[in-house]
Amino acid sequence: MGKLTGFLEFDRRGPATRPVAVRLRDWREVYEPQVDEAVQVQGARCMDCGIPFCMQGCPLGNRIPTFNDLVYRGQWEEAAEQLLDTNNFPEITGRLCPAPCESACVLGIGADPVTIERLEYEVIEHAYARGITVQRTASVQSSQRVAVVGSGPAGLAAAAQLSSAGHHVEVFERADAIGGLLRYGIPEFKMEKSVLDRRLDAMSDAGIVFHTSTSIGEDGTSLSQLQDDFDAVVLAIGSTRPRLIAVPGAQLTGVYPAMTYLEASNRAVREERVSTIDAAAKHVIILGGGDTGADCLGTAHRQGAASVTQIEIMDEPPHDRPADQPWPTMARLYKVTTAHEEGGERRFATETLEFHGEESLREIVLRQNPSSEVSSAPAELVLIAAGFVGPELDALGLNSAQFVTPHATLSVTTQWRLEGLAGTTPVFACGDAVRGQSLIVWAIAEGRSAASAVDSYLSGAPSALPAPVEPYSVSW
Repeated sequence: MGKLTGFLEFDRRGPATRPVAVRLRDWREVYEPQVDEAVQVQGARCMDCGIPFCMQGCPLGNRIPTFNDLVYRGQWEEAAEQLLDTNNFPEITGRLCPAPCESACVLGIGADPVTIERLEYEVIEHAYARGITVQRTASVQSSQRVAVVGSGPAGLAAAAQLSSAGHHVEVFERADAIGGLLRYGIPEFKMEKSVLDRRLDAMSDAGIVFHTSTSIGEDGTSLSQLQDDFDAVVLAIGSTRPRLIAVPGAQLTGVYPAMTYLEASNRAVREERVSTIDAAAKHVIILGGGDTGADCLGTAHRQGAASVTQIEIMDEPPHDRPADQPWPTMARLYKVTTAHEEGGERRFATETLEFHGEESLREIVLRQNPSSEVSSAPAELVLIAAGFVGPELDALGLNSAQFVTPHATLSVTTQWRLEGLAGTTPVFACGDAVRGQSLIVWAIAEGRSAASAVDSYLSGAPSALPAPVEPYSVSW
């Protein structure tokens, strides 16, 4: 380990945030840089436990004590080698992951856990600054061709792994730019898109081919055609059907799924124009208390909303770990994000009854539980951040019970394959399309595991690629 008494000597210290009044005037990431010395002190807090539960908490199995120690010693290149062995995109998880590893940190039993997520961020940023190759390549190229449908974190992880094994990989994305949720779902203030573009450039340089504005099954390119043209197909299409709220007035102009709003905002920021769904001077209601709701909150602040209220139907979570969610589980706790620090009201145990307005939204009617008190509030923009109910399968012809689980996700074998499809070319699936709405780190882990299964099929032998997780649907 690094410093034997580091966890006793040093407190947890993350990076400072830019002042609220300053950051609300732009879309840049909210955190200030940390000097190397401060980062190394945080690495020194790692206890190098005999049983590193942090690694078990991480779906990728990142070698956390190892790179923590290397950070403490200032051995940045060695730390990057360790991290890139298990995680294709540390610059993404280091910004966006909710850090289940930190919930499982042994130090967290009686003190604040190690800043694992931020250390991951620092390691990969040092790697880029030092010109380290971040996309692994193979010394020998195979003649096998793989199509990956979807360019979110699962699809990109599968593509990166298969390319590193020497296969020719082409990624097909229906949007006009690569990245999926990372491109149009994540606000710029959480991850500037230059970070994503930098990674995509590295993948392109390694030989991965990207196709945009290509909807498989909708524009003349069918799934069966991909099977004819490639030796294997991977579906990483995500879980994109939003969960809506069926109450009177839901059809009014001004009521939108959260992702529709976030995509419009991300496109506007990219094109330096006003969003087609703009919160400026409006009373905004966000239905949903999770990370997507917080993304909407920060976005509405930057657009100049008159007021923003985030409403959650569940009770307010506990502020401290409850007895029924013991360490090392990832407890559901009251969370204050940087967006919450910027303003707005939060209401818990509140149910939406209906929306009022002529053609456009004017008011929302709510019921506070358990008192059953009914009240109304002005609302000109309502954003439904209630999650997703499954992948879009109609265009692919995969919406029959043969291919779908009772949870409306794709059903795969233990080798990530869809069974019963016509043709000799196998089709694999991974990510939220299989698991259901989940974390980015799980999507990357599933993409890596599916890539291992594809590589094994193509080579006819056990794959050297790691497979950190098994298909979630198999255990249902």
